[in-house]
Amino acid sequence: MRLADLRDRSVAVWGTGREGRAAVTAIAAHAPSRLIAVNDGAGYLDDPWDGTLAPLAGGEHAFAALASADVVVRSPGVPSTHPFMAELRSRGVTVTGGSALWMADHAEQTVGVTGSKGKSTTSSLISHLLAAVGKPNAYGGNIGVPLLDLPPAELYVLELSSYQCADLTDSPRVAVVTSLFPEHLDAHGGEREYYRDKLNLLQYGPELIVVNGTDERLRDEIRTVHDRNGFPPVPVAAEDSRFRVTDGVFFCSDEPLFERAALRLKGGHNERNLCVALAVLDGMGVDVVGLRTELAAAVRSFEGLPHRLTEIEDPSGLTFVDDTLSTSPYATMHAVEAYENRALTVLVGGTDRGLDYAPLREFLASRELTVIGMPDSGPRILAELAGLPKVTTITSEDLADAVRLAREVTPAGGVVLLSPAAPSYGRFRNFEHRSEAFIEAIHATEK
Repeated sequence: MRLADLRDRSVAVWGTGREGRAAVTAIAAHAPSRLIAVNDGAGYLDDPWDGTLAPLAGGEHAFAALASADVVVRSPGVPSTHPFMAELRSRGVTVTGGSALWMADHAEQTVGVTGSKGKSTTSSLISHLLAAVGKPNAYGGNIGVPLLDLPPAELYVLELSSYQCADLTDSPRVAVVTSLFPEHLDAHGGEREYYRDKLNLLQYGPELIVVNGTDERLRDEIRTVHDRNGFPPVPVAAEDSRFRVTDGVFFCSDEPLFERAALRLKGGHNERNLCVALAVLDGMGVDVVGLRTELAAAVRSFEGLPHRLTEIEDPSGLTFVDDTLSTSPYATMHAVEAYENRALTVLVGGTDRGLDYAPLREFLASRELTVIGMPDSGPRILAELAGLPKVTTITSEDLADAVRLAREVTPAGGVVLLSPAAPSYGRFRNFEHRSEAFIEAIHATEK
């Protein structure tokens, strides 16, 4: 379904945040017969709403407004498990999303990147490297710019969440998956449903599919997937991949490109992210070997993204690391791996979504470090780690207390890593607020 298909149809936009506002503006330009915005939250009147383009319905009127529409355009924040979803579809109401509407018109100009971990960094790297070799592009998606707000461009690079992928009925020309592990299960209905929604990105004939070839779960889930030409996904970063890191050097087949040191980002997962980005450029016709000098310079200038292994120097000699966007045990495992050669204290805990932390226990079984648990899920994580011979566990009252305790127990020259393995909502407004609180606690405990 395209935006133009909404002409003379009754449309309800479900959600009034950035995505919802972008959808209302875009849809209004295509002359629907009726356009209404719907916010089913209890405090739907708390945020001001300009009803010039679409009146607002909420409270007891929310479901009726949705059910009376021909098409409902849901914002990514509306989960697949919302009780309204099944009822709307049983009534024959078409449910789609703003990202799906946009993609229907722009798929052939788009590189779409998703993954349980690494999609932000990888999509940013792809955009950065393309620009460096003379391919300007518009960058957006899950990073905060709704697709329907993107400016006209010849090429787009998008970071796409599982929520955005779920409603797609068109695949981007280049589809990329960086990793796959259980995430957001409460919003998708389970592990199988999450994988289904995430990998929906690949289901409609991309011209090229690039994946992280070291991820066994991802590899198993896409065994039957092919691109529009009948080729399987291109696996990268494995020992036998065309793009890989060997002995501290990035390679394209047998050709060395540049040293690992050119990439300022820490961790093996970021090496894999760059391999994926290079494979995308290669698949798009960029002469990666011939342009290795230009690409090396672009890699050196890439600074990474906030709240992802962001180091904060401290007068004490400790290195504090903000990795607040690590909201699953698998993401935290990547962060720990990046600092495994230094004395390490990890701060974990946040909103308890009932995630299984057994994989984290298995990963830490042979490692020596201190883990400080914070509310709400911290105590449950520490209980999972109980009995590991080289892991010291400490309970804290909150983030500020965890930072204070970390200063006391982390040896000089060591690392204090905030990699919570849980989301921020509940005790913080969002992940940015948790990051701000972390920095405040660092400064408050300086001596």
